[in-house]
Amino acid sequence: MAEEKIPLEETTGEKTTEEKTTKKEGSALYCWAQAAVTAVVGVILLFTFGVRLISVNGPSMQDTLYTGDQLLVLNAMFCDFKAGDVVVINDYNAELSDTLVKRIIAVGGQTVDIDFTTGSVYVDGALLDEPYIKEPTYSPEGVAFPLTLAEDEVFVMGDNRNHSTDSRDTRLGPVNEGYLQGKALLLVTPGETPDTGKSDWGRVGVVR
Repeated sequence: MAEEKIPLEETTGEKTTEEKTTKKEGSALYCWAQAAVTAVVGVILLFTFGVRLISVNGPSMQDTLYTGDQLLVLNAMFCDFKAGDVVVINDYNAELSDTLVKRIIAVGGQTVDIDFTTGSVYVDGALLDEPYIKEPTYSPEGVAFPLTLAEDEVFVMGDNRNHSTDSRDTRLGPVNEGYLQGKALLLVTPGETPDTGKSDWGRVGVVR
């Protein structure tokens, strides 16, 4: 019985199809690998130069922030700091060695005054509307008022005014902008709420 022969053109066509399929699969795999490497490098660069995660420690920003809250912080080089921003301050001195999280109350050139009897805070003579504070500002910490800031300084306070080491304290005072690590953008993961002992995930979002 004669051996059946496969036409040459059919054999050639079959090999070409397999080669094309292999090339497509290899190309797709390469593209996925390239995208993955690019994404990893991008994340590394982002968290090295653009943003970082900071953990809140202490009661000074209650009830805006609690101990254990994880914040996404934008690097200072990308920030135009203004009053109302929640900021992270680098290690300041031997007495205040921890990284501090506070709110900017006034910026360079402005004058801050505090009436510790009424708990009222004034900037350039105007009474501040402060819906974020836990209670009025009753506790002086040694800095004399009224106080006019230098052009490269900011005045910061914690939202928990009577339990906060901030610019009212002579150990801190007005903060040079060079000490600002960045601005808090997002609350990423919540710590425990003191009243309940539980994490309230409804708090996750933009820091205001």
